[in-house]
Amino acid sequence: MTQDRRFNALIPDDRDRQLIQEYVRLAWLEKGLSRNTQLSYQRDLNHFACWLNARKSCLLQTTRADLQHYLDWRVGQAFKAVSTARVLSCLRGFYRYLLREGQIALDPTLNILSPKPGRPLPKTLTEADVESLLAAPDTNDLLGLRDRTMLELLYAAGLRVTELVSLRLDQVSVQQGVLRIVGKGDKERLVPVGDEALAWLQRYLKQVRPLLLTQAAEEVVFLSRRGTQMTRQTFWHRIRQHAVQAGIDKPLSPHVLRHAFATHLLNHGADLRVVQMLLGHADLSTTQIYTHVANHRLQLLHQAHHPRG
Repeated sequence: MTQDRRFNALIPDDRDRQLIQEYVRLAWLEKGLSRNTQLSYQRDLNHFACWLNARKSCLLQTTRADLQHYLDWRVGQAFKAVSTARVLSCLRGFYRYLLREGQIALDPTLNILSPKPGRPLPKTLTEADVESLLAAPDTNDLLGLRDRTMLELLYAAGLRVTELVSLRLDQVSVQQGVLRIVGKGDKERLVPVGDEALAWLQRYLKQVRPLLLTQAAEEVVFLSRRGTQMTRQTFWHRIRQHAVQAGIDKPLSPHVLRHAFATHLLNHGADLRVVQMLLGHADLSTTQIYTHVANHRLQLLHQAHHPRG
């Protein structure tokens, strides 16, 4: 961290310090701020004031250009976007106060856009992780074979866990190798299923499902030990058990397999719009996050294996 970034360890000039104290005191009276919030306001305003003082300026002389330069400087110093957005919010309140009190003629924060925090990359698994997870259930056991089939289908079709546990027999076409999925907003989509997953599904339907079947859940594909529709929570619990058996120590949920489905498709050259259709995303921008995952994975591979990575 550079010395330039540690302005919060410095003290603003007397006039700026007085303005900050007056504003924080008034904000406490008007908004009932907690002690921590008061300290946060004071720290953020002190930091900005010291940045201005180092450039021979002060809070009452701040222009829109000064504020924009400060925000750009924070980007260069690798401050997090969420931190800078919080600072800008504090500065908006401060300069509105100064404008209301007649101490400035123009609010320098007008038309300054808050930085948008980047979307976190979804957690995913490597292809080796997936293979280990799929191989974890004991397929000589009825429930183990069921779990293996559910995991295969989840990964092969990129389903949401709700779509998987509520899947009905009339949504499955073994002959055509497709599933008719009813997703969010009751929107339907056809999802192809690969030969491997299809083989496991046929085996489950023939060898396991009839033994678990009760009249209460005769249309549901995947049944619990009691012959009822499996809950999302139960399947989540089963996945975690199998992850432990597979030696996977990453945070794991059914949705992580959906992320892996999308990421691995893109890694192998699938078109983004095809992935969008398979996932059932209404907006392509929702799917684009997986391009960042794929690019991030490629960067890590390059760094790990290229002689000048």
